[in-house]
Amino acid sequence: MSKDLKILLSGWDNNPNEVTVRKIVGLDGREKIQMRLDLGLFQMEIDGRPDGKRPHGYECLLEMYTERRAQAESAGETLELSNDECSDLRQEAMQYYHRYLSLFHLDDYFGVLRDTQRNLRVFDLIRDCATDEHDRTSLEQFRPYVLMMNARARACLSLEDHEFDVALDQIEAGIQSIADFFREIDRDELIESCREIAFLEDWSERIRSNRPLSPEDRLRNELRSAVEAEDYERAAKLRDEIKHMVVS
Repeated sequence: MSKDLKILLSGWDNNPNEVTVRKIVGLDGREKIQMRLDLGLFQMEIDGRPDGKRPHGYECLLEMYTERRAQAESAGETLELSNDECSDLRQEAMQYYHRYLSLFHLDDYFGVLRDTQRNLRVFDLIRDCATDEHDRTSLEQFRPYVLMMNARARACLSLEDHEFDVALDQIEAGIQSIADFFREIDRDELIESCREIAFLEDWSERIRSNRPLSPEDRLRNELRSAVEAEDYERAAKLRDEIKHMVVS
């Protein structure tokens, strides 16, 4: 069999303006994710570590160091991560980034939640345990983006169930979590210019503008129209209907 990637990529062109991904079935019979790149592709496992490896018998390096941290703390000690260990954790986190980005475009929002929460744990571990100050702050610049993607996945799941108010609450919670992060690092001035917050605010407004009206919303619109038309008899009936709907 030829090893030329052109065979695999034939008919699947790369679009530089969007994430191009697909699911395929591997030789082992399991589904896998492929992300199209300019000169080739990434192939990732859907579960476990994206490259399919099990470093030192663990699902991933994060799980190994999390266990070591717990063991150190139980012994009254502190886990210390070297430069090389932090570098390995960052490289592993990049694999999960490519996967959750792919999963989002495949509408697998539960997978996005799993992988974004996982990467946030990596950020926390390196921040708390790295021996080098540069390592401790190396991933913090990406925290707003991961928090945004986590909030998007939560809200998308709610929107699939037409739970618009829940989705709006989840978006607002995402905005607040990003703002809280900037406050924790004493960079309040970055809140106003944060692109992730701006995106979530704009998305929230679009949901409010485009969401289908509930029966109560429709009655309230009719009530406003009746009052503007000075049709007070109809307005009184509509108020009664709304009151009955709210009580029941």
